[in-house]
Amino acid sequence: MHDVDDADIQAVVEVLKSDWLTTGPKVRELERVFAQTVQAKEAVAVSSGTAALHAAAYALGIGAGDEVIIPAMTFAASANCVVYQGGTPIFCDVDPSTLLIDPYQVEKLVTPRTKAIVAVDYAGQPCDYDALRKITQKYDLKLLVDACHALGGTYKKKSVGTLGDVNAFSFHPVKHVTAGEGGMVTTDDPVLARRMRIFRNHGITTDSHEREQKAAWFYEMQDLGFNYRLTDIQSALVLSQLTKLQHFVERRRRIAELYRESFRGFDWIEPLEIRDSVAHAYHLFVIRVDSKKSRLTRDKVFSLMRAQGIGVNVHYIPVHLHPFYQSRFGTKPGQCPVAEVAYNEILSLPMFPGMNDEDVRHVVAALRSATGRTKD
Repeated sequence: MHDVDDADIQAVVEVLKSDWLTTGPKVRELERVFAQTVQAKEAVAVSSGTAALHAAAYALGIGAGDEVIIPAMTFAASANCVVYQGGTPIFCDVDPSTLLIDPYQVEKLVTPRTKAIVAVDYAGQPCDYDALRKITQKYDLKLLVDACHALGGTYKKKSVGTLGDVNAFSFHPVKHVTAGEGGMVTTDDPVLARRMRIFRNHGITTDSHEREQKAAWFYEMQDLGFNYRLTDIQSALVLSQLTKLQHFVERRRRIAELYRESFRGFDWIEPLEIRDSVAHAYHLFVIRVDSKKSRLTRDKVFSLMRAQGIGVNVHYIPVHLHPFYQSRFGTKPGQCPVAEVAYNEILSLPMFPGMNDEDVRHVVAALRSATGRTKD
C-alpha cells in the first residue's frame, strides 16, 4: 500500500504549474538523486519496472538465439523482458530456504548460447552475488539484477543497484517509493546508460528537453526503441518519496521483526531464511504454511484470512507454469521442483510502512484463528 503525504502532493503540484510536464528537468534531477541514493554512477528513468527490465535486456544486447537463465520464482516480467528481445528464457530452480536463484543450479544450465543471468532479489533479499559473479566471470556472462523488491537493501554492505551490470527498479504503488507507475535502471557503464536513454525515447538520439536547451530541432532514430519515458510529474513524486526511503525501509524491517518474534512458537509457519550477509529491504514478508502440521492447505488459510479482511497474497506462480511459457517454450511441471513445492505453501502477509504494531498483532491473531490455534 502506498504512502503519499502532503509534501508529495505539493511536489507534484509545483510541476503541474511549471513549463515541463515530461522529458524535463525533474527527470534528470531524479536520475541524479537516485544514482546517489544507491551509489551507482548512472540511473535511467523509465515508465515502469517492466520497462526497466526491457531496457536493461536491450542494453545488454540480448537477442535471437541467446539464452538467459532466470529464477522460476518471480513475477512474469523478469522473464518477459528476455522474450521481448527474442531471447530464450531458461528457468532455474531456487534455494528452498530463501527462494532466491540457486547458483549451483545456475551453473548446470549454462550452455554456449547463454548470454546472461537474471538475478531476482525476491521479497527484498539480495541474492548470493559472490557466487553469481563467479559464474558470470567464468563463462563471460552478463548479470541483470531485478531489484524491484529490494530498494534500500545491501549485500555485504554493497548497495542494491550496484550489484549487476544493470539493475532494474520499480516505482509501482506497492514498492518502497512510488511514482504511480515508473521504473529506473542503474549501471556503472555510461555506454549502457546511453543505449537505454535512446531506447526509452523511440530509439531517437535526443529528447525534446535536450533540443530545447541547444536551440536545435534535428534528431535521428538510430534503432527501434519504445516510448518508455517517465514524466516530470512522476519524477517529482519519486523525488519527494526518496526523502522518506530510509524511514520506509526501517519500518518494514521493524514489521518483519515483529512477525518473526510472533511466529517463534508456530510449528506450522516457517518464514523465509535471512542470510547474515544481507540487509533485507522487505518488499514482502513471505511465510510457508506446513499443511501437515496446520491440517490446512495454503489455499484454505488464504481464504480464511481474506474472510477476516486480511490482505494476504501469493507471490508467485512459478513462471514456467504459466500457459504462455508452456505453449511457447515447452516448459512443464516438474522442471523446477523446489519452486513448485514452495508455490503450494507460500503466503505473503501484509507489509507496508503504514502498518502499526497493533496491525501486525491483528494479522498474527487472524492466523491463529484461521487454524483454530489459540496458542502453540
